[in-house]
Amino acid sequence: MCHSLHYIKRLVETIFVHRFSHGTLPVQTIMLNCLYYWGFAAWLAYYINHPLYTTPTYGKPQICCALFSFLVCECGNFSIHLALNQIRCNGARPRQTPYPTKNPFTWLFFFVSCPNYTYEVGAWLSFAVMTQCVPVALFTFVGFAQMTIWARRKHRTYLEELKDYPELRSAIVPLFL
Repeated sequence: MCHSLHYIKRLVETIFVHRFSHGTLPVQTIMLNCLYYWGFAAWLAYYINHPLYTTPTYGKPQICCALFSFLVCECGNFSIHLALNQIRCNGARPRQTPYPTKNPFTWLFFFVSCPNYTYEVGAWLSFAVMTQCVPVALFTFVGFAQMTIWARRKHRTYLEELKDYPELRSAIVPLFL
């Protein structure tokens, strides 16, 4: 259910929130995205729905805590996307530094350049704890590696193009990476 909730949220964001700087994605990128998401979705579903699947070690408390963390991260991710939608851009180039707003979910901007990726990794890490399933953990790791590459690139762009950009921000992991 959490997996589906995440992708429903992504569809809503794609339709109502995101502004795209390029007209379309290259066909090769679309193919890779589909292979990645559908392939992992099938693999995760196989293990999570398998008749021999066992519940997490700590049972209901582990599931409930991880579910709460997952929902908080999903709300944070959505809040960051709303905040980023308000920032002025010149095509793909930012013209304004993203800052936290009154929304507490945006306060992660004090520490990182790409809190949307931080929240996304947090959501999938929570899902991995909730399911206690190796394929979910692998999906989380691969996603984290890719989002780290994107976050470091965006962080570098912010530092180069925005004169007032806070230099103490990290790319994706507060105070670390």
